[in-house]
Amino acid sequence: MSIGFTVEHDELTASVSGLVARHAARSDTRDRFDALAAGVRQPYWEVFHQQGLLSIHLPEVHGGGGFGVRELGVVLEATGHGLLPGPYLPTVLTGAVLADSGGGPACSAVLSALVAGATAAVAIGTGELVARRTQNGYEVTGSVSPVLGAVAAEHLVLGARLEGDVELEGEEVWFTVPASAVTVSAERAVDLTRDVGTVSAAGLTVATEQLLSRIDSGCIGTTAAALAAAEAVGTARWCLESVLDYVKVREQFGKPIGSFQAVKHRCARLFVSAETAAAAAWDALRAAGEDEYQRRMAATAAAAVCLPAAVNAGLDAITLFGGIGFTWEHDVHLYWRRAQSLRALLGPTDRWARSLGRLAAERDRDFEIRDVEVEDAVRVEIASDLARVAELPAARRRGVLADLGYAAPHYPRPHGRAATPAEQLTITQELTRLGIEQPSMAIGEWVVPTLIAHGDDGQRERFVAPSLRGEIAWCQLFSEPGAGSDLASLMTKATCVEGGWRLSGQKVWTSLALEADWGACLARTDNTVAKHKGLSYFLVDMHAEGVEVRPLRQSTGAAEFNEVFLDDVFVPDDCVVGEPGQGWALARTTLSNERIAIGGGMSGSGLGVLRRLVRDGTVPLNGPDTARVLGGLTAQENALSALNLRAVLARLSGLEPGAAGSVSKVARALHCRATADAIADILGPLAVHVDPRSSEATWNYLNVPTFLLGGGTVEIQYNVIAERILDLPR
Repeated sequence: MSIGFTVEHDELTASVSGLVARHAARSDTRDRFDALAAGVRQPYWEVFHQQGLLSIHLPEVHGGGGFGVRELGVVLEATGHGLLPGPYLPTVLTGAVLADSGGGPACSAVLSALVAGATAAVAIGTGELVARRTQNGYEVTGSVSPVLGAVAAEHLVLGARLEGDVELEGEEVWFTVPASAVTVSAERAVDLTRDVGTVSAAGLTVATEQLLSRIDSGCIGTTAAALAAAEAVGTARWCLESVLDYVKVREQFGKPIGSFQAVKHRCARLFVSAETAAAAAWDALRAAGEDEYQRRMAATAAAAVCLPAAVNAGLDAITLFGGIGFTWEHDVHLYWRRAQSLRALLGPTDRWARSLGRLAAERDRDFEIRDVEVEDAVRVEIASDLARVAELPAARRRGVLADLGYAAPHYPRPHGRAATPAEQLTITQELTRLGIEQPSMAIGEWVVPTLIAHGDDGQRERFVAPSLRGEIAWCQLFSEPGAGSDLASLMTKATCVEGGWRLSGQKVWTSLALEADWGACLARTDNTVAKHKGLSYFLVDMHAEGVEVRPLRQSTGAAEFNEVFLDDVFVPDDCVVGEPGQGWALARTTLSNERIAIGGGMSGSGLGVLRRLVRDGTVPLNGPDTARVLGGLTAQENALSALNLRAVLARLSGLEPGAAGSVSKVARALHCRATADAIADILGPLAVHVDPRSSEATWNYLNVPTFLLGGGTVEIQYNVIAERILDLPR
């Protein structure tokens, strides 16, 4: 997944990537390290100027493209992927800062200069620059370092701390200044493709018209975090793509190393990290038009997620390449150096986490979808139908919703409304607004789609509508003591008899088996063919003779799972779904619905619990690690929320959601574990016993295995991602 979200964004990415490849190839960049460190303008600069890429985000009143930072982020991802050298990032960052600054004539002049092709740089902080008020402005003395792109810059945006003014002591003053008015000293940079400098001033006079009234270090940091995150995503994506190309062809022991499970899992983890980073960066860019609080939350989360993700991607790529990756001649270390430089420039990850933790203690990031495009007539019909349902007694609502097609509106008619994604979202929002409980079939939400797709008319008539009305509860009889992830190895036997089949065997880890009326059961009907070809899909009456359910008590003390014994249970022919031997294909339909449901809607990680404990004062925010832990976990949670939001928006736009479901399943499982562990650590003595203040958090920790095992273990999901998404050899 890239940051771009539309066809136009894809075209922009392709155009920029082509320009970088033609005018700033990495082989040429290697020949220009000394010139880059000295700030010498690179050959591509005029091409980028002519294409409007230096000013794509700047206001049209100054001659810019007027598109904003979202499109600029798309460009930066492409330039990061291509390792574009020189001061592009610092120049466009300076323009973005100035566009938001509320500056005077000097600011307008610099913006016009940037549109005309000038270079610029902005200091991320004030450093040791101090300012004293004079009759006509300020006198600035001191230095600030490091400033990315300062050596190449023609214009600078700097900040200084006020001294000598009792009322404003320590406040910041920001201003524009020509680079020729200060001293810029080149430093030896970790990133060999860009210059870094120290800016020094001795009695620099700053006039009033040079001041920028609406910015401070925080505003600049927010903008810098969003844009740097976009470039970091491009860096991480190049590392992932290069590694995948390599492990598919590099052979050891006569096989591609990409077929080794250890390599597969590392590639899958790298992919999950890159996808979540892209979602976090996208969220930071889309937040540019929101209020300052939401904008800062999104950008801070992006910095906490994307910058270390790019560094880790570089290091992982080097080690996956092996010795060749650690050589000077290989390009991967150039990307790794750039990622390190970005992270160091913007500050420690822990600082971003603490900042986000303080923000999250006050408010949550807003991921609500608004202004869904639905035809007026459809919207009126939905509102009218659901308003009538809201007037009914609560006990009658579920049945009426099912009869009207609202219990599962995405199902085809007559079971649902064949609702588009936009209509589904509108229905959900209206149900929430009216306070109507949204219908859920629990396990039936995995089974019923299989019946609709593969069952016969009699099965659909018998089971679908009653399930939607809540009259039939389901369980899933798949896993066995010897067949969990390796489902094709199951041993439950089905023997053909007159009028049906006799099933014998044992199932395990069966949720809701005690409450279920029916179970979807996979059993072996043919031992003479390949394992996965000899299975059939049965509908088992859970009250039939020979069915025994025994609860399995978990380590939490609860008994959410069960084992089910089938002792010569008779299943009539009309309860076989599809043809005998088709069970494997049907089971995959059921399991795909299971994994989508878990990956897309899983909750209960405990982070909400931690926020409540912080907000009610049970856990003090000023504790030694609370803000950092809360912020770090919130950053990951926000990235996953952004990932799921993108998937929803993709469906609303008629696009494929891509790998969001698989990525979300893995990332959320790992996030649940990290969250529960961190909360238990923060709670300290409160987690020793079941204290009323911490009981929910303690339960979340004890319940973590549910999220690590449900719907397939993380390791199994890594294999799925590696083989089905990344196309690594089996």
